[in-house]
Amino acid sequence: MSLTDDTEENVYMLCKELIRTGVADPAGTDLYVVFISNEEKKVPLWHQKAGHSDDGFICWDYHVICIQSRRSKGEVLDFVWDLDSDLPFPSPFIQYVSDAIQPLSFSNSRYARLFRVIHAPVFLRSFASDRSHMKDPEGNWIQLPPKYEPIVAEDGTTDNLNEYIMMCVEDVADLESMANDVYYNKYGVVVNEAILPKFFAQLPGPHT
Repeated sequence: MSLTDDTEENVYMLCKELIRTGVADPAGTDLYVVFISNEEKKVPLWHQKAGHSDDGFICWDYHVICIQSRRSKGEVLDFVWDLDSDLPFPSPFIQYVSDAIQPLSFSNSRYARLFRVIHAPVFLRSFASDRSHMKDPEGNWIQLPPKYEPIVAEDGTTDNLNEYIMMCVEDVADLESMANDVYYNKYGVVVNEAILPKFFAQLPGPHT
């Protein structure tokens, strides 16, 4: 799988690759795409390859990861696929939360992270990007786009990236309803740092 500088398209392609190679369920029902951002669009994360310090600290405007959530004989097996992290690929969910997110670091500040969780089968049908965010005001490329054609949603939508990135604390609902709604909402559900460690444990298992 060739990587671009576009984190959301990389994760889109990663989901397809995990499905194609049999690492994920055939329909990707055990995969979740997670956009990390906040109202300030200032997202501190650690163990990022782009970081310039020993601990890999960087502040993104937004970041996208894939979480694989499986159940085996009652055991919860959750892993994080972060193409931009220097942690193991994939990382156990608990390790990633502890090392890369470090929830208590910014929990009561404007840098507190929010997480938009979208079920991968829904995301693969619904996501679209015309890559306009990769251009400057004059229309020149800030970074070279992927060589393949822009991603268009099944319904013909050509760009909805902002719908995934934009999120605020008011978007967070109760844990029980979100654990159900994630399978049906086009743009998933938004969870906060306090709910995130509990969210995937609350899921009943793969849905079609």
